Amino acid sequence: MSSVVPVYGSTFDGPDGQEDMPYLLTPGPLTTSRGVKLAMLADWGSRDIEFRNVIADIRRDLLQIANAGEAYECVLMQGSGTFAIEAALASLTPRGRNPKTLVVMNGAYGQRAAKILDCIGGRAYETINMGDSMAPTALDVTRVLSQNPKIEFVFVVHCETTSGIINPIEDIVAVCKEMGKTVMVDAMSSFGAVPLDMDASDMDIMVSSSNKCIEGVPGFAYVLVKRTLLEASAGKSHSVVLDLHDQWQSMEANGQFRFTPPTHALVAFHEALREFRAEGGLGARQQRYQTNKDVLVGGMRKMGFETLLSDEVSGPIIQTFLTPDDANFKFDQFYEALRLRGFAIYPGKLTTRPSFRIGTIGKLDQNVMRAVLAAIRDVLKEMGVRNLKPAK
Repeated sequence: MSSVVPVYGSTFDGPDGQEDMPYLLTPGPLTTSRGVKLAMLADWGSRDIEFRNVIADIRRDLLQIANAGEAYECVLMQGSGTFAIEAALASLTPRGRNPKTLVVMNGAYGQRAAKILDCIGGRAYETINMGDSMAPTALDVTRVLSQNPKIEFVFVVHCETTSGIINPIEDIVAVCKEMGKTVMVDAMSSFGAVPLDMDASDMDIMVSSSNKCIEGVPGFAYVLVKRTLLEASAGKSHSVVLDLHDQWQSMEANGQFRFTPPTHALVAFHEALREFRAEGGLGARQQRYQTNKDVLVGGMRKMGFETLLSDEVSGPIIQTFLTPDDANFKFDQFYEALRLRGFAIYPGKLTTRPSFRIGTIGKLDQNVMRAVLAAIRDVLKEMGVRNLKPAK
């Protein structure tokens, strides 16, 4: 009995190539450079001084990228970004019915933060829910804080990859700080490509992960947090493995993780940070991603697709396109046909209008964007899709 094995990869050369797997046009995991891949070919001892130096370098470099000065610490945490989100919420949010936490949500990741608080237990919270594609404003946050003076802690997502919207973090953080609140920013999909200045904004907590705009691989996440908050968090966590305070204490004492670290992911990230600096840092990374977005969105609109978001609020991270109202368009078929041509895109997460998403981050450039546009045109022709307008 024989089977057909698909051959992945594109017929063109993008940045560093992509061997025999599809380009990942997703919000992470994402396509990495050959140098990052090669960094994982060696095995490292977790207690060795060379590896502990890698950890120290990573912690220092992340603080520098965020412009987080002497008042801040960087704590690395095994697992996906959500592990670090839960670790920070469990260790830093107020306990009991009062005071409360405000969760600002406009997509799946704000909703996930609220779910985490429910599961932790004993953490009262209020919400602002803007739906799927509207950005909260500083006025929205001010109004809720004024009506609920017992709120002390505010959680907000920077880039909500449910839609790709960029929320006005600077304005929201500013009003929260004016009102004396502690602010935690989920910058999972934005950090390293969209500017954040923790010192200038007086931001208290920022969380991101290894497999996003720094272009590492999955395996760990990180929390940048004011030292005073960490010091006050001892004994607050509901979990042993997610105890942010204890993880920090271990790293300060001996430069090690408390439990087995993701060694290969860490050395890959160390190389990704070197390449980040060599490219020109955050400004250069932001410009490449913005160019990717401009080429992709322009090409898709020229074909007849419509975007969920306007250009004013969509970021350079992931682009959401409304599903065509054509009987021949089947997303699963569209997805597989693109994947066989060397491109893996992402389904939509919206609860209202049908959509799909195409990421513009990772080791990709405008040549990759032009190639995926050509592949999409080819697939639509193959599927017999003519009407690209969405259902009303």
